[in-house]
Amino acid sequence: MQVITATAAPSSESSSNFDDLGLSAPLLKALSEKGYSTPSPIQEQAIPAVLSGRDLMAAAQTGTGKTAGFTLPMLERLSHGARSGRCQIRALVLTPTRELAAQILDNVRVYSRHLRLRSDVVFGGVKVNPQIQRLQQGVDLLVATPGRLLDLYQQGAIRFERVEFLVLDEADRMLDMGFIHDIRRILSKLPERRQNLLFSATFNPSIRKLATGLLHDPLQIQITPPNQTARTVQQLVHPCDMKRKPELLSHLIRTNNWQQVLVFSRTKHGANRVAERLSKEGLSAAAIHGNKSQGARTRALQGFKDGSVRVLVATDIAARGIDIQQLPHVVNLDLPNVAEDYVHRIGRTGRAGECGHAISLVAAEESLLLKAIERTTRESLEKVLIPGFEPTVLEAPPIDLSGGRGRRTPRSGSGSATRHDRGRADKPRSKSSARPRRSGRTSQR
Repeated sequence: MQVITATAAPSSESSSNFDDLGLSAPLLKALSEKGYSTPSPIQEQAIPAVLSGRDLMAAAQTGTGKTAGFTLPMLERLSHGARSGRCQIRALVLTPTRELAAQILDNVRVYSRHLRLRSDVVFGGVKVNPQIQRLQQGVDLLVATPGRLLDLYQQGAIRFERVEFLVLDEADRMLDMGFIHDIRRILSKLPERRQNLLFSATFNPSIRKLATGLLHDPLQIQITPPNQTARTVQQLVHPCDMKRKPELLSHLIRTNNWQQVLVFSRTKHGANRVAERLSKEGLSAAAIHGNKSQGARTRALQGFKDGSVRVLVATDIAARGIDIQQLPHVVNLDLPNVAEDYVHRIGRTGRAGECGHAISLVAAEESLLLKAIERTTRESLEKVLIPGFEPTVLEAPPIDLSGGRGRRTPRSGSGSATRHDRGRADKPRSKSSARPRRSGRTSQR
């Protein structure tokens, strides 16, 4: 296996541009219209490899331009082939969340605006019939979440005989969310001869195991050391008591006059409560998570992008696909259960070389979580007390992440999403499988 390691930031001495990578005039025209001229390191390495037909295994943190790294060469190769037939697809991109799927489609349509290619997206949470109708004419490139894709296949609305390319994007998150069985079912139905591209934030053992059975003699690209945070992001920790976190969040937004803030909550209910509190205080806010309808999630994200929503409160799973070029502020209202998710969270700011600001509100109960993050990122986070919000609780039992079934300490390395947020995020549960909530459960689940 050939391995290439590169830094995330382009070298100021690099003379490379998209004209040198083998892309045709229609794609170069679209990139020029978008204002892109210099490829990022992962684009510089991935585009020629995909154009040559090689399988690819790439690890890159968010914001490094990996979407263009696989979509541009696929569009180039698709533009030279035959059009899709009825219900057929030629390139398939699998993603863990609806927001990420929609974001990838947006990019594909921008890049292919001067090509005669048809692209589309399918995911759960919306009516299936309109998707079936759109797929009937065939699609050259389809972006999909695993659950809805299998539903459509089982209904005969989509066929896989002509699939030439398969991309697994955010593969580590798909495994964390429990999609491995769906992925294996999809793989069993695809043609054996195809080009496979796997993108992941980390190459943990489960990803390497998946790659062993999926990829053939792949090129491995590693952009920056694993779990390294972007140098353009200023990181601070504000210690405070757990119960005063919402109050401190409101204080920071008002006193600093932040106009666009992405806030991370550990749980869906916590996200709802914070968004409702901020709205009552006159700060336009919305929550986005797996329990929200797709319409509500789309409206919240669009409002956040256009400025009508000042604060977006999200869980880790829903946040994949939030791609805002100059997002200035990210706040961890709760520290994540898995240390690597901290890197993904703060990677929403400081994208593509822009400066960013990442704040973590940390209570005494989260001391082990903070230590796990510092151990994983190999960084000691600066701690700054906010006058009037100094913590009164200096020591407290660590947060119980097991819901009362035995304490699980936070750990670095690959881990699962919390049970509260994990599962078929793109496919609602049936009524028979839904269980009534029990009273007295801790809000940390």
